[in-house]
Amino acid sequence: MAALFGSRVRRLRTAAGLTQAELGARTHVVSTRITQIERASGAKPTFELARTLDTVLEADSLLVDMWPYVYREAFPDWSRAFMAHSERAVSIRQYAAHVVPGLLQTEGYARAVLRVGLSLTSDEQLEDRVDARLRRQQRLTSPDRPELWVVLDEAVLRRPIGGRAVMREQLARLLDAAMDPHITVQVLPFDQAEHDVMGGSLTVLTSPDETEVAYTEGAHYGQLIEEPMDVRRLALSYDRLRAASLPPLMSLDMIRSVMEGNHRGASVPSRSERRHLAQEQLQQPGGWRLRRGGRRHTRRRPRP
Repeated sequence: MAALFGSRVRRLRTAAGLTQAELGARTHVVSTRITQIERASGAKPTFELARTLDTVLEADSLLVDMWPYVYREAFPDWSRAFMAHSERAVSIRQYAAHVVPGLLQTEGYARAVLRVGLSLTSDEQLEDRVDARLRRQQRLTSPDRPELWVVLDEAVLRRPIGGRAVMREQLARLLDAAMDPHITVQVLPFDQAEHDVMGGSLTVLTSPDETEVAYTEGAHYGQLIEEPMDVRRLALSYDRLRAASLPPLMSLDMIRSVMEGNHRGASVPSRSERRHLAQEQLQQPGGWRLRRGGRRHTRRRPRP
């Protein structure tokens, strides 16, 4: 894709009657940078540079549309495959053990998380990665937005990534996101002890034809699972985590408690009390009604 992107830049530049030096001057980079892009050598173009090239060369968004595919080449094959599945998924079910999932991260939180990546080589690359992550979130407001169900380990709420101000903003973002009828957020409290997905995170993606894939991830690795039997096993593990988690309204109460600075933790009821409350919520008019795939018909806004 980098080679294809470079050939398009060269063709557009030639058609515009510009030299590499002239195009570099108009896009505020040195001519050798244009040479690198056209030859697909050196660092890949940033999104800002791709957008500037698109404007200067009057490419009608061609270069902007190609850039995500160029960007993905910096990632391993399994990571690119996961991104491709995510973009067309109609249902996304995630368990996050350590950090808030990318689709729900604020800009400040995303920058703090991405800054510690071992593959990060420059501030410019960091900003590209933050920008790419935020642009992927646009799908949550698109007409084909997926149903998103997120289970957060309690540790995700209590680790102040980016500092307290950044973390407070992130927790507020979770509360706001949970108001969307297509998004459900639950918290798996510490008292649930060991479980099937300890040590990593899990995502189960459902495509429009109802086939499913799963993705497991640790600090420095990821694995895309497509074998149906293995996917069913992981989907069952996810359902068990979801069942063991606090009901959605109680999960929001815990998030709000942590956000307000109650670091002793929210008052977490016993398992039997949680089951009783969940049954009450299911039976109340306008309460939670679940259907296949985790979708809800209606929901109640939690009390402040």
